[in-house]
Amino acid sequence: MRFNHLLLTLIVSLFVTNNLNAQIKVMAAPGNMKMAASNVFPKSNNVPIADSTNIYNEMLNDETDDLMENHPAGDIYGDIWTSDRLNPYRVPISSLPDSIVIDCSDFVMPVSVGRISSKFGPRRYRYHYGIDIALPSGNKVVSSFSGKVRIIDYEPGGYGKYVVVRHDNGLETVYAHLSAVTCKLDQRVKAGQELGLSGNTGRSTGPHLHFETRYVGNAFNPATIINFDSKVAYADNYTLTKRKNFGYQQVKAKTSQLAKYYRVRKGDNLSRIAARNGTTVSKLRSLNGLKSSSTIRAGQRLRIR
Repeated sequence: MRFNHLLLTLIVSLFVTNNLNAQIKVMAAPGNMKMAASNVFPKSNNVPIADSTNIYNEMLNDETDDLMENHPAGDIYGDIWTSDRLNPYRVPISSLPDSIVIDCSDFVMPVSVGRISSKFGPRRYRYHYGIDIALPSGNKVVSSFSGKVRIIDYEPGGYGKYVVVRHDNGLETVYAHLSAVTCKLDQRVKAGQELGLSGNTGRSTGPHLHFETRYVGNAFNPATIINFDSKVAYADNYTLTKRKNFGYQQVKAKTSQLAKYYRVRKGDNLSRIAARNGTTVSKLRSLNGLKSSSTIRAGQRLRIR
């Protein structure tokens, strides 16, 4: 009888010790993990401790669980965090607030040298969603605001080597045509911290930095928020509005509905195309950004209206 009592006492002691160790592990977890763990460890004696510990460890080591990560502006972006697509949000302009205040107090120019070689807006038969800054390859490119690196990728027919950073103020910025990337995916960066080096990769006609500013996936003109001459933000607290910053999308939509295009055939020239479509050579050149010395080729797409 005495032996049975001692054996029972030993079993109870082991059970209490294991339970105490499990509680200590939960208390030692980071604050956001404590909350998650409290949901996994209900105060019930019916849950086996070994199973609960396994569940906790699985949650702790699950890198796909975005809720476990501290992503910038997660409330604005609905905790969507992916490195696969530039714009996974698909949020229409109509769904945005009429005005959004952006904290620009820590702004730093992405490059310290260079000149604007191409502005934001329509470019021939496609749209240019950023600003190009011409400068030699190998110059340091830095993050314009504090945040976290969301994308590092290579697009041979477009951006080349590029980086996307999600910022604490709710913006995302794009840095494209880099010759080298010096940051890491999911890395926290401060405003002014190096991301890579300027270059000429991808669809590029010369060394430059293609720089974009976006809000929930929607691009807007960086020159409306940044004074590129003085290299500062226009205000520490800048207000984005639908009309001022995103109104171009409505104009673009109307223009695309009215626009008409022509596929150049073998033997065509501007005079023949103009006569066939009831327009003039000068209008064709204006619509397509063509100079008097420009040549057209078969298969080329020209806007005729």
